[in-house]
Amino acid sequence: MALWGGPDDMKRFIHTYDNIITIEKLLKAWQEFLCDKKGRIDVNLFQAKLMDNVLDLFYDLKNKTYKHGHYTAFNISDPKPRQIHKATIRDRLLHHLIYQELYEYFDNKFIYDSYSCRVNKGTHKAIDRFRKFAYQVSKNHTRTAWVLKCDIKKFFANIDHKILKTILSKGVFDNDILWLLGEVIDSFSSKPNFTEVGLPLGNLTSQLLVNIFMNEFDQFMKRKLKVKYYIRYADDFVILSDDTNYLKELLPKISNFLEEELNLQLHPSKVFLKTIASGVDFLGWVHFPHHRVLRTSTKRRMIKKLKGNYNNAQVLQSYLGLISHGNTHKLKNGLVDNHF
Repeated sequence: MALWGGPDDMKRFIHTYDNIITIEKLLKAWQEFLCDKKGRIDVNLFQAKLMDNVLDLFYDLKNKTYKHGHYTAFNISDPKPRQIHKATIRDRLLHHLIYQELYEYFDNKFIYDSYSCRVNKGTHKAIDRFRKFAYQVSKNHTRTAWVLKCDIKKFFANIDHKILKTILSKGVFDNDILWLLGEVIDSFSSKPNFTEVGLPLGNLTSQLLVNIFMNEFDQFMKRKLKVKYYIRYADDFVILSDDTNYLKELLPKISNFLEEELNLQLHPSKVFLKTIASGVDFLGWVHFPHHRVLRTSTKRRMIKKLKGNYNNAQVLQSYLGLISHGNTHKLKNGLVDNHF
């Protein structure tokens, strides 16, 4: 198992199970969970007997009799077909509590250039960082900049529970907290025979747990391989260099670490080595030396969604905000003037 390494990693998660599992913190987690969810039937039913439901959950947690409930599965197709698994309100309340209590501790251990599901990070920060790296590697585009772009095969579905729990135990010493995290992690399997593998798309905890899992890889890239120009967003990551041979030599090291340490595989058809000048598709944008344009499939999907929804100013403004991060003057005019 890979190690985080470094003096900061000697710091342990100081909170105990009893510090975390309190009625006050459950109620605080409920208030955060409730944001943008008012009016939903299952939320209203839970809210109608809030204190009874909170106390019931609290005592189950205190007595270690808590068992995670079932999931409801449904499909979405934006931007590609995915199956989302939705937990019960009771369990989602617990997910919020866990996220509140663990996020800051683990986030402080993440590398700067991990951008998915983190406060003050996100897609736009990632693509701006990509542009900065491209300028640095190419010496302001006076020399060729190469990009190795990789994607992990069936990322969420292949997160190994045993490995994840081992990683968590390196920072969390409280056995009761580890038990609770194990209950959440083992509540789902992507395999029909209930093999301990996979995290559900849709859980708030999954967003944090996959970052904790992939932090092992991030630390390997930065501390072991000393890769300077590296950016990761969930299962997509890029490495920039002016030396194509350097990137080719990195690839087997990357693949071996993922397979041997994390039981993950690179997606064989989603590994590319390209120059910036030829256009690099990363996080919905195609990046060139002096500009970036929205990916064609992203643009088509956006226009399709907007048709018939031009009266919804919030939707339109959201998309205008998205496209403001690239060279999209013509597209912007088309959206505003309703020319599509």
